[in-house]
Amino acid sequence: MTEEMDVLREIDEGAIRLARTLLRTARHAVIATLDPTSGDPIATRVGLSTDHDGTPIILVSALAAHTPALLADPRCSLLVGEPGKGDPLAHPRMTISARAREIGRGTPEHARIEWRYLSHLPKSRLYVSLGDFRFFRLEPSHAKLNGGFGRAYQLAANEWLSLSPVNDELAAAEQGAVEHMNKDHADANALYARFFANAPDGNWRLTGIDADGFDLADGDEVLRIFFKQPLTSAKDMHMTLVHMAGEARTGLGSSQPPA
Repeated sequence: MTEEMDVLREIDEGAIRLARTLLRTARHAVIATLDPTSGDPIATRVGLSTDHDGTPIILVSALAAHTPALLADPRCSLLVGEPGKGDPLAHPRMTISARAREIGRGTPEHARIEWRYLSHLPKSRLYVSLGDFRFFRLEPSHAKLNGGFGRAYQLAANEWLSLSPVNDELAAAEQGAVEHMNKDHADANALYARFFANAPDGNWRLTGIDADGFDLADGDEVLRIFFKQPLTSAKDMHMTLVHMAGEARTGLGSSQPPA
């Protein structure tokens, strides 16, 4: 008798970064819920953002099939990952098992989540204020990560969430910092994209900052850039962004060919 082969790899920093990148850069996902009448599974597409700790956030209409399903039974599963070119099964994706929790309107939590969602998905401004739309936090329990052929992992939520003690402090400072960077330091955003993500020139804007890194967007393109060390305070946020802009400016300048 042969032993069953363990197909799961040991979790490492690369797997954790991939999981966080898939989530932070995703703007849509497939959610699976249970029909409250028949009990049959339902798979539908939803817009996706994240809270500061990386928890998935969705904005859904009461008219959508998944909304009454989540209200009747909060158990759900979320699939993220772009298929890309060629074989869609060769590209990274992650399936998250979670329980949905509705975010009450008029609360500080709702205001924070709405701002982050709109920053990540600006087109949702067209319907976010409609009365039948509501936010849910999809509180994760674990995730199955497939990084491509032969790269399968299973991660507990606390292994890929950003459970920083300064999340609340960063959340309070985030909106001001993002708006300031986009209004007054668009040149720094371009430097971040080119140097840290090897991205082409473009109209890059900062969309969110958390303890582990920040996100940039230019149209449909979204980039995730990680800090070398997690942030320790709101002041650290400012100093780290300044330092990274200087590092990028120096690095790009030294790589330019001589005239």
